Amino acid sequence: MNAVHSRPAAPWIVAVGASGDDGLRDIKALLRALGPDPDAVVMVVLHRLFDRPSHLRAVLQAGTDMAVIVAGSPEKLRPGCCYIGEPASHLTLLAASYGDVVADAARQHRNRTVDLLFKSVARHAGPRAIGVVLSGALDDGSRGIEAIHHAGGLTMVLLRSVAHAGMPENAIAYDGPIDCIGSRDRIAEAITAAITPSRPAATLA
Repeated sequence: MNAVHSRPAAPWIVAVGASGDDGLRDIKALLRALGPDPDAVVMVVLHRLFDRPSHLRAVLQAGTDMAVIVAGSPEKLRPGCCYIGEPASHLTLLAASYGDVVADAARQHRNRTVDLLFKSVARHAGPRAIGVVLSGALDDGSRGIEAIHHAGGLTMVLLRSVAHAGMPENAIAYDGPIDCIGSRDRIAEAITAAITPSRPAATLA
């Protein structure tokens, strides 16, 4: 009898959005908590000024053993790595295992870069998508996290009492339930439980 060869599963995609100094601290803490080699592709968007050089890769790399990479166009994504864009080149998911950057010199997307990433992840990763909203002002990420929920993915938001009011509160208030609302460590635990096949299922809420 011929062996049946199944196509390998697409990688988990963990999409993270935040803004400001509090959001940067949240991202650094989350990457540390996920460890050096999570079994998932991590894609991070942090709102940054368009007209200043960005040192985000170096700042994040200094706090984690996970490789932090500025994504190219297109870029084959590797599990166990964290990918970022540049202030005027926004990170998106092009296909299940490929990232892309969207040039935006005219600032068309402005403060909607988290939604841009989340919606692309919902479209291409579906039930293997995890959307995470951390600290930040305004409501970027709310529409994207709704899209991830409707695509069958998992949605996680930083607990409001420890988050800068805005992005987390708006994500919770927007359409669609949130699977995990908690601290940075709790979110990291929920991500690890979801992406690790050998671990028993954990209660996310």
